[in-house]
Amino acid sequence: MSPVLTTRARAKLNLSLHIVGRRDDGYHELESLVAFGSLADHLALEPGRTESLMVRGPFAHIAGQDQDNLVLKAVRQLRQFKPALRSGSLTLTKYLPAQAGLGGGSADAAATLRLLARLNGFSLDDPDILAAARLTGADVPVCLHSKPVMMHGIGDRLGAPLALPKFYAVLVKPPIGMATPEVFRQLGFEKGQRSKRLPHPEMSTVTTDGIIPFLKLLGNDLQGAACALAPVIGECVSALSRQQGYQLARMSGSGSAVFGLFDTDKNAKNAASRLTRLHDTWWVKPTVIG
Repeated sequence: MSPVLTTRARAKLNLSLHIVGRRDDGYHELESLVAFGSLADHLALEPGRTESLMVRGPFAHIAGQDQDNLVLKAVRQLRQFKPALRSGSLTLTKYLPAQAGLGGGSADAAATLRLLARLNGFSLDDPDILAAARLTGADVPVCLHSKPVMMHGIGDRLGAPLALPKFYAVLVKPPIGMATPEVFRQLGFEKGQRSKRLPHPEMSTVTTDGIIPFLKLLGNDLQGAACALAPVIGECVSALSRQQGYQLARMSGSGSAVFGLFDTDKNAKNAASRLTRLHDTWWVKPTVIG
């Protein structure tokens, strides 16, 4: 019997997210500095002839176990390119909330492709793996290696891996989810419209000591639109900004989760504990981003 293969699907954080414009086909182009947190879903693959998916964990009820789950979609997309693909029984343990801007489903799909690549002896840089990632979802390619990187286009163009310092952070998600298309519609870009925003600055000259001031110069262009739809997102940002050791707070992706960066691990954990006591309906977790 082949051994069970396992991997972690780490939370994706958009440290910045700038909208470049909207293409004629309706898709929005962006520039985003992406990093990954220590919080993660867990995925296991037991090789075999029977292909199935079982989802469990705190957020299993949201993820679903049917053919719409991105885990199974990733398998189907890769099989289009690799008809003899070996697979098996997949077990996904969901610790990350959905509709949060944390890339949970995309990270799960990328984790699936990593396990299938390992089982079948493929490189993660195999063009078929990359094609399957792009077809599965916009954030799946960046989640394949789960390393800090600049993401461009509709998520299909990635820069070289970046060496970022370790960030001590707190993730906060209010008890609502955000549908990405609704947030983009709120943004109001017409087809073919380009942003007047300056290009995203390069990371090449940023020192470790200068990373927080650098991040403060950036932003998430979707945050205002999301807050207009759900003002509680702004409340989460404000709550993080009042905590000891706070350095920066910002929404990730299209929301509804926000992250706060802190100067020490202790201050991040203390902030998480305090926010949990004050807001018992919010999902609050300390994490390390890198």
